[in-house]
Amino acid sequence: MMPKQPPPPPPPPLSLLLLLFYLYITTLHATAASILSLSQKFREAPEFYNSPDCSFVDTDNFICSDVAVHVAMTLDAAYIRGSMAAILSVLQHSSCPQNVVFHFVVSASADASVPRAAISSAFPYLKSRIYPFDDSAAAGLISTSIRSALDCPLNYARSYLPNLLPSCVSKVVYLDSDLVLVDDIAKLAATPLGGDAVLAAPEYCNANFTAYFTPTFWSNPSLSLTFADRKACYFNTGVMVIDLLRWRSGGYTTKIEEWMELQKRMRIYELGSLPPFLLVFSGNIAPVDHRWNQHGLGGDNFRGLCRDLHPGPVSLLHWSGKGKPWARLDAGRPCPLDALWAPYDLLKPPFEFDS
Repeated sequence: MMPKQPPPPPPPPLSLLLLLFYLYITTLHATAASILSLSQKFREAPEFYNSPDCSFVDTDNFICSDVAVHVAMTLDAAYIRGSMAAILSVLQHSSCPQNVVFHFVVSASADASVPRAAISSAFPYLKSRIYPFDDSAAAGLISTSIRSALDCPLNYARSYLPNLLPSCVSKVVYLDSDLVLVDDIAKLAATPLGGDAVLAAPEYCNANFTAYFTPTFWSNPSLSLTFADRKACYFNTGVMVIDLLRWRSGGYTTKIEEWMELQKRMRIYELGSLPPFLLVFSGNIAPVDHRWNQHGLGGDNFRGLCRDLHPGPVSLLHWSGKGKPWARLDAGRPCPLDALWAPYDLLKPPFEFDS
């Protein structure tokens, strides 16, 4: 008589399978991005000096300097070319470039030596610090969105900036990697955050705010009442002035995570890391002139769609959306406004690699 075989072990829960698949895909993305970045070499940018009326940042303690203009950015191997252009544009148009301190956040699971080497070779004089971001802090909370690029855990690092940056840094300007400034960043950093506002950003109240959330959200009174007493408007999280002291004391990272946890259960939005910011902050945003975020130049989510500038003056051009200027320039199919990004491109042509 054949011995009775034990029953097969139960399959792992679906949530675990999805998490393992997500980690596999993000690992492939990080590997491909690292290979791409290793093939890119950058020119050294010129050094920029303060004008005579600038107060000087203490070189030995620049991280905690009250005089410094603090700028935070993420460094992703796939977007490092855009980051280099953004840094150059900030320095070139600053009246006190030696007072600008950069705080770079990198994925802890990626090889940080690649972006570190790129920054140090192109900007050897830069006042900066690099912070590893634990991807697992956000990975388990991320729901798939309408564009896979938005699901990268590093996109969610902006929610953790107050935890990553030193406690002595009280205010920071957060910038995406797909933009360039054509004005002095000190003007943006000086934006007053009156009342109890934690963030300052350009708001766009003519945008269809309801489109950022699903019918499930709006049909549930306990959820839709979130905005009942707030004049909620869309704002773009790629350019923000953040009061880190107010953020820390108010526990806003936890509030964002709570909405992300609900999203995993109910699917209340479709678009990456933006909706949790809208849920937590919309209606209590300190105003910033629209000139500081001429966004959407990437053409939304439609390949090949070119955008014009919004009416009015320009201090910052932002290629948010699917199309990036470096990709369109390389492909020989640039949009007209991509020519405004090109002068900040520090990428060396291949024939210069060995020189």
